[in-house]
Amino acid sequence: MAAKKTPKVTPLMQQYSSIKAKYPDAMLLFRVGDFYETFGEDAVKAAQILNIVLTNRNNGSERTELAGFPHHSLNTYLPKLVKAGQRVAICDQLEDPKMTKKIVKRGVTELVTPGVALSDEVLLSKSNNFLCAVHFGKKILGVSFLDVSTGEFLTAQGNREYIDKLLQNFSPSEVLVQKKFKKDFSGNFGEDFHIFGLEDWVFKSDFAYETLNGHFETKSLKGFGVEHLEEGVIASGAILHYLAETQHNKLQHISAINRIAEEEYVWMDRFTIRNLELYHSTAANAVTLLDVIDKTISPMGGRLLKRWLALPLKNAEKIKKRHAVVEFLINNPSVLQEIQQHIKKISDLERLISKVATAKVSPREVVQLKNSLEAVIPIKELALNCEDEAIKAIGGKLHSCEQVRGRIGESINEEAPVNVQKGNVIAEGFSEELDELRKIAFSGKDYLDNMLERESKATGISSLKIGNNNVYGYYIEVRNTHKDKVPESWIRKQTLVNAERYITEELKEYEAKILGAEEKILQLEQQLFSKLVLWMGDYIQPVQQNAQLIAQLDCLSSFAQQANTENYCRPEMEDTYGLDIEEGRHPVIEKQLPIGESYVTNNLKLNRDEQQVIMITGPNMSGKSAILRQTALIVLMAQMGSFVPAKAAHIGMVDKIFTRVGASDNISMGESTFMVEMNETASILNNISDRSLVLLDEIGRGTSTYDGISIAWAISEYLHEHPARPKTLFATHYHELNEMCERFERIKNFNVSVKELKDNVLFLRKLVPGGSEHSFGIHVAKMAGMPLQVLHRANKILKKLEKSHAMEDSGEILKKSAEEEMQLSFFNLDDPLLEELKEELLNIDIDTLTPVEALMKLNEIKRLLASKEKARA
Repeated sequence: MAAKKTPKVTPLMQQYSSIKAKYPDAMLLFRVGDFYETFGEDAVKAAQILNIVLTNRNNGSERTELAGFPHHSLNTYLPKLVKAGQRVAICDQLEDPKMTKKIVKRGVTELVTPGVALSDEVLLSKSNNFLCAVHFGKKILGVSFLDVSTGEFLTAQGNREYIDKLLQNFSPSEVLVQKKFKKDFSGNFGEDFHIFGLEDWVFKSDFAYETLNGHFETKSLKGFGVEHLEEGVIASGAILHYLAETQHNKLQHISAINRIAEEEYVWMDRFTIRNLELYHSTAANAVTLLDVIDKTISPMGGRLLKRWLALPLKNAEKIKKRHAVVEFLINNPSVLQEIQQHIKKISDLERLISKVATAKVSPREVVQLKNSLEAVIPIKELALNCEDEAIKAIGGKLHSCEQVRGRIGESINEEAPVNVQKGNVIAEGFSEELDELRKIAFSGKDYLDNMLERESKATGISSLKIGNNNVYGYYIEVRNTHKDKVPESWIRKQTLVNAERYITEELKEYEAKILGAEEKILQLEQQLFSKLVLWMGDYIQPVQQNAQLIAQLDCLSSFAQQANTENYCRPEMEDTYGLDIEEGRHPVIEKQLPIGESYVTNNLKLNRDEQQVIMITGPNMSGKSAILRQTALIVLMAQMGSFVPAKAAHIGMVDKIFTRVGASDNISMGESTFMVEMNETASILNNISDRSLVLLDEIGRGTSTYDGISIAWAISEYLHEHPARPKTLFATHYHELNEMCERFERIKNFNVSVKELKDNVLFLRKLVPGGSEHSFGIHVAKMAGMPLQVLHRANKILKKLEKSHAMEDSGEILKKSAEEEMQLSFFNLDDPLLEELKEELLNIDIDTLTPVEALMKLNEIKRLLASKEKARA
C-alpha cells in the first residue's frame, strides 16, 4: 500500500505557522506586501468583526480561510478588533522585499490587547484604559491598575469585597490572573471582564520586586510607599511582565507607582456604586451622576473627576481646600472664565507625552504638545496672581517647559503632517543640510529655465521644452522640423509622432541629484524627528505634572460652573456625627423634569442622639427612593469637593455609604431576589461604623408579608441597638413598622405626603413627620391602567384586610373572603360542586400566597363556578 502523501506547505505558510505558534492566544495580522492577512480561525473571526470578505486559498494541498485589509487601513480596523476583546499581534516585514531573493523576514512588532492600547481610535478621551492584574494570595488579594496611555500605575491589597469595589471603580479593560484562578475570578467578580491567564511563576514575590525595582531603577519600593504591600506588588510585577511580553518596552512615562490608600477614601461597596448610578447604569439611556456634574473641558480633567467621584475623601482639611477653591472661582467669575478659556486650548497632555515615551507620537501631535504647553503659561501667571492660596500653589508648581516649547518651535513645522513619511516635518532653518537638499529638490525650476535658455541659444532651436514623466524621467523635447539641429552629444530617449525626446549628460546628472535629494530629505527628516522625540523623553515628568495640575484646576472649575448653573450651596463639613440637609434635591432627577416643573425639595436631619433612624413610609411612586438616593449623593458630592444641590447642608464626616435600593435579581448566579437582598443587607450589617450612612429601601419585600415585616423590624432594631449607631434611612411600605417609634427612642417616623382627590391621588413628594396611615397601591394600579374589574375586586379585599388585625396573614383573609362570597352566591348549588370548591380552597398554601396570586386564584374559582352554572342552565 502506497504511503500517504504529507500535504505540501508553502514557505510563506511555514513562516506564518511558526510565528502564530508563539502567539496562540492572539489574532495574528500577517503583513504580506501591501496587505495584513489573517488565516484559518483568525480569518473567520476577523471577517465577522470587521465585516470584510472571507475567502479561501490553496496552500499546498490544503484549503485555508483568508481575510485581509490594506496595511494603510490598520488604524481603521485594529480598534474594532481590540474593542471586540481580541488580542492582536501585528506581524510586520522586517526587511525590504527588494533586498532579498529569499522569503522576507517577518516578526511581531507589537501585541495590542484591550488593556494595552495607545491608539486614539481605541481610547475614550475622558476615561482611563486600565490594564489590571489580580493576585490571589493566601489570605488577601493583591490588585494593580496601569493605564499605559497615561502612565498612571496604582496598587492595593485587601479582602474580596475591597478588590470587588476597586474593580467596579476602575472598570479595567483587561484583567490578568493566574491561569488556575480564572474560574475563581469569574465566580467572585462576575463574567463582565476580559480575562487573560498567566503562568504561576509570574506571580512570585521575588520576581515582582526584582521587576519593579529594575523598571524604576531603585533598590527598594519604600520611596513609593508600597514596599509592605506584598500581594499588591506581586500583581504590579505581573503587569510589567505582561507589557514586556506584548513588546511594550518603552515605558519611561511609567515613572512611579502609587498606593490606593483605603483609609483615605469613603467606603462604598459594589451594590452602592451600582445603586447610586454614579458613572454607569444597567438601564438603557439612563443618565448618571457623572453625566450631570461633568463640566470639565480637558480629557485629563474628565478622567480625574471620575476618579474623585469613585474615591470621595475622608480628610476634612483636603475637602475644605477644594470647597474653598470652588467658592473663590464662583465669587470671581472672570478668573473662572479665563482659566476655562485657556484650558480649552490644551490637548491631552498625559497621552501626548506617553506617546513621546513609547515613540508612537506623530509630528502633528508634537506640535499639539507644544501648543498645549504654551496655553499653560497664561494659566500659570493667572494662578500666581490669585488671592486663593490653593490656586496660587498650583501656579507655583506648573512648569513653563521653555526648553521643550522652544526646541519644538524651532525644529518642527507648524503645519506638520500626521505621518513623518509625508515630509515637510522639519522647519526651515533648523538644519543647513536639509535646507540645501530642499533647494536642490524643490527649487529646480530656475535651474531648468537657465539650462533651457543656454541650449536654445547654442542650438538655435527656440521651441525647446524640458519635461518629466515617471517612465523616462527628465527629457528635452524637439519638434521634428528642428531634428537636424540636435547636437550629436544628445541621446535619443523617445520618439513621438511630431517630436523626439533627448537626454543630456547635464540633465542626467541633475535628475540623479534631485532623486537622491528627495530620498535623503526623507531619511534626514526621520532622523531629526526621532532625535527630537528621544530628547523630549527627558521632560516627561514635568509635562505629566502639568497635566495633573491642569486636571485639578479643570475639576474645580467644573464644580464652580455646575454650582453656578444649578444653584448649589457650599456644604459645611463638621467633625460631628450628624447630617442636616435643608431643601435638598436629587441632582440627576431635577435635570430630567419637564420644562416648567420644579423639583420638590426636602429637609432631612439625622444624628446619633435623637434621630438616628428615620422610618419613611409611603406608597410606591411617591418618591421614597429618590429621597434616599439624593441623601447619599449630597454626602458623596460634598466629600469629593463639590458644592451640593441644597439650600444649606451641615455634614458630619461620613466614612462609609451603604445602600440597598430596589430588587436586583442575580439570576445568572442562580440566586433569587430575596437571597441577593439578604446577602447585600448582611454585608451592610457586618461592616457598619459610627460614621456610616445606611440607606435601606423596601427590605424584606422579596418574601411573604409576614416574613418581610419580621426581617425589616429585626434589621431596624439591630441598627438602633448597635453601639456604632449608624445614621439610617429606612424606606418601607410596611406600615406596621410605624409602631417601632413607640418602642425605640431614636427611631422616628416620616412619610412622603400624598393628597387624596375624589377618584385619584396626588403625590406631593414632601417628607413630613409621622407614619403613613395606609397604602395607595390600588391608586397606583389605576394610574398604570389596570382593568377596572381587578381594581374593584382589590378595593373589596382591601376593606376586609383593613378591618382585620394588623399582623393577620393576608392569605387567610383572602381565603375567608372567598369562602363567604361563594356561600352567599352559590348556596343552592349541588353538593359535588361544593365539595370541589372546598377541596380547591383547602389546597391553597396561604403561607406563600401573595395578594396577586390570591386574586388569580379567586378568578379561577369564579370561572369554575360560572362554567358550572352555565352547564346547569
